[in-house]
Amino acid sequence: MTDRVIRYPDLVRPDVFTQDELGWEPWLEPKAIEDLTEDDYTALTERSRAASPYFRLLVRDPVVLGARTRADNDIFYNTDAGLGRAERELSAATASRTNGCIFCASVHSRFATIQAPKRRDDVQRLLDEGIDAEQDPRWTAVQEAAAALTATPSRFGAAHVGALREAGFDDQAIVDVIQSAAFFNWANRLMLSLGEPTPPAR
Repeated sequence: MTDRVIRYPDLVRPDVFTQDELGWEPWLEPKAIEDLTEDDYTALTERSRAASPYFRLLVRDPVVLGARTRADNDIFYNTDAGLGRAERELSAATASRTNGCIFCASVHSRFATIQAPKRRDDVQRLLDEGIDAEQDPRWTAVQEAAAALTATPSRFGAAHVGALREAGFDDQAIVDVIQSAAFFNWANRLMLSLGEPTPPAR
């Protein structure tokens, strides 16, 4: 495996949280596009993901990637009931901000703004000031619950559920807050251990 290790001595690493679209460089060699099989594309679920070095690295284990992607899609895009998309992205962005994953925070803060364009400044406040940034009661409840789960699951408890209920979330929405934060708590650690972000393309 050592022959697959990639080193970037001149890599400029972003050091602030941003909603800009960042790049990402892996520390291990991703699978080459020309080597992808139909099973790999099935695991990717969308052929366009083959352009991403992150997904081409994960597709070295297509069974696990397929399960990961199906869970991701269901948590974030199945909005027939429960939490709205913007708040699911806020929960993921909070987990990423708490974990220090600059890349994932950029992705999910940007998606939160796309879903709630009038709240761009609120999303940016989370990035600039952290999880204690002032928000309205609904977003505060989501941020505090997501941050507690991210720090350690034992920090999350009845008080967070009560605050979410008081902010108007039903049982399904509360489960969605938990799932989106928990999934990205795990996903951040995977991404942080496999590579690092690069600045936006100019």
